[in-house]
Amino acid sequence: MNIHKTKIEWCSHTWNPVTGCRHDCPYCYARRIATRFGPKIDEFPDESGITAFINEGVDCYVVEKPTELKDWQGNYRRSTPYPKNFAPTLHKYTLTYPEKRLTPAAIFVGSMADLFGRWVPDDWIEQVFDACRRAPRHTYLFLTKNPQRYCGLASAGKLPTEPNFWYGTTITGPDMPFFFWDKANTFVSVEPLLEPFDTEATGGENPFERVGWVIIGAMTGPGSRKQQPKREWVEAIVKKAREAGTAVFMKDSLKPIWGDDILREHPPGMIGGDNSG
Repeated sequence: MNIHKTKIEWCSHTWNPVTGCRHDCPYCYARRIATRFGPKIDEFPDESGITAFINEGVDCYVVEKPTELKDWQGNYRRSTPYPKNFAPTLHKYTLTYPEKRLTPAAIFVGSMADLFGRWVPDDWIEQVFDACRRAPRHTYLFLTKNPQRYCGLASAGKLPTEPNFWYGTTITGPDMPFFFWDKANTFVSVEPLLEPFDTEATGGENPFERVGWVIIGAMTGPGSRKQQPKREWVEAIVKKAREAGTAVFMKDSLKPIWGDDILREHPPGMIGGDNSG
């Protein structure tokens, strides 16, 4: 749960103060990771630092310290960052990590969760925001498939407008809504791109004029071979982004479709956007 160097191309590090998700996307890599490293059938987490409750009908957990797994006799087996597998979990002991990292970084907050899922308590989100504010040297990149939560937080005056906070929305096609706001930095991640991106269907409006960054990626993992986008789908997105003056970042997964000369642009002034350190 520390701030880790990552292979995700559009950031330099990841940090997961909250893990778990209930979107149930069939292509989810995070669920596979949590299942792999979470408790096995013959392993039992030390519950002394874990509190359980229900929010929005979903089982949620707060973990106060790293969790040890033990066998049925109580002998130590190993530690795990996923004591409740992929159930929504706040890891309170990680909230000091950004301030402990002195080198500026572009941090993807919540690569193993949807921090803005409907089941996540406002209090969790506010604790994460406060932790980010205590370390303003970093760029914080948030990403959700539930952009309505951004809107609700903004309306309640709970969405920070600091220039080093970037609010992203994941979409897979042109008909999915994404978040934009003139008071904060926003971006859209078109990943995995699963259908033709006919931006003309927006009634002539260029949707990318409202965001500062567009990330594009193909589906990876099980079943991805039959779900690859066509080059013209990518070209349509790049064309609209160019017309809007919006930076475009292509993930490595697009190399078989686009070629090795993929676009690797970052918005002006994004700290740590070179994936270094």
